[in-house]
Amino acid sequence: MKILVANLGSTSFKYRLFDMADERVLARGGVERIGSKEGQCFVEVGDKKYETGLEAKDHAVAVKLCLRQLVEHKCLESPRELAAIGFKTVHADAMTGVRRVNSAVLECMGAYADVAPAHNPPYVQAMRLLAKELPDLPLVAVFETLFHTDISLAERVYAVPLKWQEYGIQRYGFHGASHAYIAQRTAQLLNKPHAKIISCHLGGSSSLCAIRDGKSAATSMGMSPQSGLPQNNRVGDFDPFAIPVVMRATGKTLEQVLDDLANRSGLLGLSGYNDLRDIERAAKQGNEDAELAIAVYVTSIRHYLGAYLLQLDGADAIVFTGGIGENSPSIRADVCANLDWFGIHLDEHSNKTAKGEMTIHSLSSSVQLWIMPTNEELIVARHAKKLLTGERGV
Repeated sequence: MKILVANLGSTSFKYRLFDMADERVLARGGVERIGSKEGQCFVEVGDKKYETGLEAKDHAVAVKLCLRQLVEHKCLESPRELAAIGFKTVHADAMTGVRRVNSAVLECMGAYADVAPAHNPPYVQAMRLLAKELPDLPLVAVFETLFHTDISLAERVYAVPLKWQEYGIQRYGFHGASHAYIAQRTAQLLNKPHAKIISCHLGGSSSLCAIRDGKSAATSMGMSPQSGLPQNNRVGDFDPFAIPVVMRATGKTLEQVLDDLANRSGLLGLSGYNDLRDIERAAKQGNEDAELAIAVYVTSIRHYLGAYLLQLDGADAIVFTGGIGENSPSIRADVCANLDWFGIHLDEHSNKTAKGEMTIHSLSSSVQLWIMPTNEELIVARHAKKLLTGERGV
């Protein structure tokens, strides 16, 4: 069974092609600048990469081009060999889990376009096109909220009128595929199925997750992906009663303020940069705004890390993943600073030289510290396979 896992942006389509007989990645690729005459299509097969310029007017055309390319490079005998396209979908009204994409799924995702404005609109638009253009190809949505469905009511419920729960107002959590992979892989590496793990998915979008017995016990994101840690350009945790103050001071409408919080806040709002690599460079040059942005980010990570150490009664492992988690020694060092009394000891040399999946704790540390590249696409592919074959679990 071969499954294509898609990652959609407003003008991009990226994929990995899995052979689910042994979970091998047969190819990876995608199309950039969809809708532009200067589009680029690429595919990587083994250690070879092929690129070509093209024009793809929409996502459906882009997918068809990629399928044709996969046939040309003998990854597929024909597009009909593909069992499904799996999507790492984010959020939907009154819906989670793994779903065969249909009009009801798209309607529920569209209803939450304002809750996940950076994610739902491009996914809904692209999936509608694909369902129309490729009607015989199963499309499978794997919602990011799925991994967090087991968290307790005390962690899930906001202190708002109980009636609001009927409107779906609660903590959902996101990055579910990433945290699920970290849970499974860490338990395997520790040879401890019931391990207590704190997964730190740090990147353009960041969240922490407390994991017990392979399940999510708590997570930093809430009703929307806008909450929790400061994101690249999204606000993170924020007091909603500040919104009327901003509206009065600026004359902006509610929609404009929400747009600022969703697109011009977070690390970008504090520093003027929306990439941590640029922020770290600026901070080294003495830029005080950049220094503040890093301090706010690290403080928020440590806030949730401390909470989850209490939630889990300690931890067997703390895992850093995502673009920042895997590639920023300074953020890892700042997060783990002065935590000796928790039994957390970072090895400075390992932390500075780490590449790929490896430990970065010292011999005296009772809590293991790991860097671990995540594999969200594999989790999506596994879920899609289970749905198609009627199997249970992942």
